Amino acid sequence: MFLLNQHPDYRKPLDPIDAETLGPKAVDEVERYLTYRDNHTVTPLHALPAIAAELGVGAIHLKDESFRLGLGSFKALGGSYAVIRLVLEEASHQFGRPVDIAELHTSEVRAIAAGMTVACATDGNHGRSVAHGAQLVGARAAIFVHSGVSNERVAAIARFGAQMVRVEGTYDDSVAEAARVAAENGWTVVSDTSWPGYERIPGLVMQGYTAMVREALRQLPEPPTHVFVQAGVGGVAAAVAGHLALVLGERRPTFVVVDPARAACLFETARAGHPVKIEHGEPTVMAMLECYEPSPIAWRVLSRAADAFMTVDEGDAVAMMNRLARPAGNDPAIVAGESGGVGLAGLIRSAADPKIRAALHLDEASRVFVINTEGATDPDRYAELVGIPPDAVLANSACRTEGVHA
Repeated sequence: MFLLNQHPDYRKPLDPIDAETLGPKAVDEVERYLTYRDNHTVTPLHALPAIAAELGVGAIHLKDESFRLGLGSFKALGGSYAVIRLVLEEASHQFGRPVDIAELHTSEVRAIAAGMTVACATDGNHGRSVAHGAQLVGARAAIFVHSGVSNERVAAIARFGAQMVRVEGTYDDSVAEAARVAAENGWTVVSDTSWPGYERIPGLVMQGYTAMVREALRQLPEPPTHVFVQAGVGGVAAAVAGHLALVLGERRPTFVVVDPARAACLFETARAGHPVKIEHGEPTVMAMLECYEPSPIAWRVLSRAADAFMTVDEGDAVAMMNRLARPAGNDPAIVAGESGGVGLAGLIRSAADPKIRAALHLDEASRVFVINTEGATDPDRYAELVGIPPDAVLANSACRTEGVHA
């Protein structure tokens, strides 16, 4: 399914709060925080000339977030950043003066962090980031996971010392339960989705993602003409679209939001013109995108900054995992998890459909940017779907190419 943005606010300036959250000054602060992370390195940007030639576009560049901060996902930028910000804000409140990140590991700040518990719901990656952030600052974390989250992903979060809470039902059920229990216990919810009266912390999470966009703009030989980004509740899509709109203005690229067909809450929201909660149906293989209600602040940004919305099917996601693992021509081998290559899958589906191709003005001059949002965050599931373990794909990639492609 494909839909051009028809919202009345389309192409209007971002809400002032969102512009402040996603703008250049905010990214300056995110990047400053990242300099204090021991394992922070810029993630690679890969050119995919073989796929570009096949699709009849000028260039495709893929930002590979599978290497981000050792957590295997772009989510490492959001949850942990928000946790650090919240601890420093609490310390500032208690000390009666501004407390900078340079003081994060002092005994006084860690004593404050030790009295804090952060909580969130997750499909896997956001919870890992929040738990990691809590471990970094010495806070406690309670992470709520729904019944569809694999044991492997639960274990990956628990290794950061988080208390794990299983919730029957969907991701949205786990969001509600995390909020309820946190309110009862006086914990701080660090969610990547928002709801009425709860926007600032999800805004901080989105703010963390903007560092990835700035990195990509520095790495790209030219700004992109088209961007395809996958969406769950919409946080990363909104962060990317919003930042690009703010820094590129009239030169901003055509932006396409890509949903799983089985969890197309943003597509249905765009069709309705307002946030829509869709019915839970058969689970999608795109586990990190299995969300049935969009984040209101993400929709507020996307209603203005996204040009189109579309869906891809189960087979598209699995085929993309395999295609990136076994590349043609000089393309590098890339480990993309079940949700990682969904934006690229959206591009491939769009390029193959003459009507969508024409609507998006995709042609041989197009420069397309996509994001591999996650690596093999569940290695056993990856090996099951691709037929080879992720380590073997990485070994193949090392043989085929070295360094960053641009």
